[in-house]
Amino acid sequence: MKLSRLISGTTVSRIDEGPDCDIRGICVDSRRAIKRELFIAVPGCGTDGHRFIPEAVSKGASAVVAGNVKALEELPAGVARLVTEDPRTAAGRLASRFYGEPSSKLKVAGITGTNGKTTLTYLLEHIIACSGAKAGVIGTVNYRLGEEVLPSTNTTPGAVELQRLLSSMYENGASYAVMEVSSHALDQRRTEGVEFHSAVFTNLTRDHLDYHKTEEEYFRAKTLLFSGLSGKAFCVINTDDERGRRLCGMTAAAVNGYGLLEGSDFRAVDIRLSGQESSFRITVQGADCGESFRTALVGRHNVYNALAASVWALCSGIDRKTLKTALESFSYVPGRMERIDSPRGYSVYVDYAHTPDALEKVLSSLRQLSSGRIITVFGCGGERDRQKRPLMGGIVSELSDYALVTNDNPRSESPASIISAIEEGMKSDNYRVVPDRKEAIAAALDMAAAGDIVLVAGKGHEDYQIIGAEKLHFDDREVVRECLRFQRS
Repeated sequence: MKLSRLISGTTVSRIDEGPDCDIRGICVDSRRAIKRELFIAVPGCGTDGHRFIPEAVSKGASAVVAGNVKALEELPAGVARLVTEDPRTAAGRLASRFYGEPSSKLKVAGITGTNGKTTLTYLLEHIIACSGAKAGVIGTVNYRLGEEVLPSTNTTPGAVELQRLLSSMYENGASYAVMEVSSHALDQRRTEGVEFHSAVFTNLTRDHLDYHKTEEEYFRAKTLLFSGLSGKAFCVINTDDERGRRLCGMTAAAVNGYGLLEGSDFRAVDIRLSGQESSFRITVQGADCGESFRTALVGRHNVYNALAASVWALCSGIDRKTLKTALESFSYVPGRMERIDSPRGYSVYVDYAHTPDALEKVLSSLRQLSSGRIITVFGCGGERDRQKRPLMGGIVSELSDYALVTNDNPRSESPASIISAIEEGMKSDNYRVVPDRKEAIAAALDMAAAGDIVLVAGKGHEDYQIIGAEKLHFDDREVVRECLRFQRS
């Protein structure tokens, strides 16, 4: 694509009078720069892309976009010099144009909130497939389109990679793209250039305060998805959540509120929960739709997830029969209340819950399902919000019968100091510390008897553990199954 065409009508302007070069790609990582690419110097959290302009040029970049004119002064002749006030925003918009504005050809559903995002992407993907269409998915677990699965680098990838993924999805026959939209991505403008067909807000509780500093700033980042929607879009918002109710007045899109409490546009009623499934009926503006929906997802928090997916489907024009078939044929989400049964008659649930609210919801749901004790294995990640550690300790000690406090991903922090912070919040002595995560899981399973539930929380689908600078293979589900095999023998 000619450089003049790429930047036409954007906030990017050229400050030299060189030839109109042919751009073969867009890059924001100087380490990956190749010949005839446009390099955009994007400011990062830990470093500034302007520092790496010489490296990108040395590898063949033929044009550079910068927010600082001085950074372009030493460029060699023949390299096009361009400036913009906001390189982050420019990266998304230029990438969208370069890849043919793929989001305008897809129905892109953005899902944000503290908890439930991953479960919703799996639900929407399955509902769309049952309707006869094809959806690409971008999320925490992986990026996928049909049988093609790519590892996830971030919940929401960088602006250029995101546009490339959307383009690939469209070219491979997708008519929908379902994506988790993180608060980091919104704050860093990674979704600039994406035209959203719809958006879902699940809830907002304490998380990522190591980055956002306050819950209000965290919420402000989430609102950017909705304030950017056009009047042609629609949104699905949890109006049982106080911030969800605030969000309803911050968008030009059509608002569809959902919840379990009175006053929601779409409400789940007659809720029935068991260890194998959940069922509910839906009322629309107070009128009963007349049929019950059943799902293998368990727990009250998953009723919220299934309801949100149902509202999105109905607002997208998917009929109730297809929706009912989809919900009833949906099995599970990797690492989200993933159940593993023991030959001794107890159940193990592996879940990603790693925030105070998520732990409280999961443990409260399991309490409703348990005829015996709840034994919880959990820890907290290093280099993350330190203030949530005692909060999580308090919730686990209050809602569990017994707990094993262990390592999560300590990263470069002292595991002992993380565990000590958790212990500050423990409200009784119904726990012990077992730093080695595998030993902690084995100890919990050895304690369990028929009717008990063991919750292994915090890592869910993750297949690694980060200790110091090492990223080691570790999968809670694999460890549980290995321990259960020993119990059989």
